[in-house]
Amino acid sequence: MTKAAELAKMGEVLTNSQIGGRRNLFYNPKMAVAQRATSVTGKTSGGYFTCDRWNVNLNTLGTWSISQATDVPSSEGFSNSMKFDCTTADASPASGDAFWVEQRFEGQDLQQLKKGTSSAEVTTLSFWVKSNKTGTYIVNILDNNASLRQISKAYTIDSANTWEQKVISIEGDTSNVLPNDNSLEFVISWFLGAGSSYQSGSLQTTWGAYDATKRAVGQVNLADSTDNEWYITGVQWEVSSQATPFEHRSFGEELQLCKRYAYKPVAGQAYAHFGGGLAVSATLSYANIPLPVEMRINPALTTNGTFRNYAHNGGKAITTNPTVLNAGSTTMFIAQSTSSGGGMTAGDFVFLGANNDADAFLLFDAEL
Repeated sequence: MTKAAELAKMGEVLTNSQIGGRRNLFYNPKMAVAQRATSVTGKTSGGYFTCDRWNVNLNTLGTWSISQATDVPSSEGFSNSMKFDCTTADASPASGDAFWVEQRFEGQDLQQLKKGTSSAEVTTLSFWVKSNKTGTYIVNILDNNASLRQISKAYTIDSANTWEQKVISIEGDTSNVLPNDNSLEFVISWFLGAGSSYQSGSLQTTWGAYDATKRAVGQVNLADSTDNEWYITGVQWEVSSQATPFEHRSFGEELQLCKRYAYKPVAGQAYAHFGGGLAVSATLSYANIPLPVEMRINPALTTNGTFRNYAHNGGKAITTNPTVLNAGSTTMFIAQSTSSGGGMTAGDFVFLGANNDADAFLLFDAEL
């Protein structure tokens, strides 16, 4: 077999076969995990809303509904996508307006890129996208280290309301070594709209110093009509000079990976139990909430709804404000108090649970 034939055969194998080993650097790339919510409405500012690990950056550019959708490419084995639906339009963005969705990465997860060395690796980003609004869209890759560096790549949505796979090659960057730690060092962003502050220069298509005006040059404005919507799924970023078949991971594995960054204990039940502990007085107890994996950092706690400390003797203290007593990346202790209720006795074993409130939840957040 000639060398040309060998290379052609290798390309055929890479294109048509599943490649072994962990290749995809993205978390939740097919939008299967959505611990926080499956849909939100009325969003005019950013945050983590639905699909885990996918952060929305939104600065006064329209109003949006964001959801974990079931519209997917029919032949790829995906069950979910992430959908952005414009509900209030903004056809004339101010200079600082911007809208993008991103995933953030720890430096220690990207050492294989060999960034900042003469051996910096070429990587390939592939994803499936769908929108009624055709035209030019921008993906921006940001090195978030002390000396900010970036590169942007354009792709085109060619056919309205049609799933299309896009493949983008990203050359290696020989400048700026990524720290080998758990801090925010890298961001990949899909722009959906931007004002002149983000596209008044020329698109920076090779690695260089950060310049906001070069991030999203040529980007269409998805916010210009309430008819507009945009979907994404099947995202893969790999150390390779070409896209390989999508790496499917089990739901269970993907969920565990996501819990390093966010954990929402069982909720949706009127009397859900979140953990147990001891009463200190009639109106105060400590509950130990074990975390399923070691989180990236000591997590912050967000609460919603009405809770109760329920003692084994039937006494209870009702509260709407569980608070953190002591936080750790592998366990979380909650102090809970109230100015009403009561009935517990110091030393009683108690449960921390929802107080007839199916909307009550705890969310431990260690996101980048």
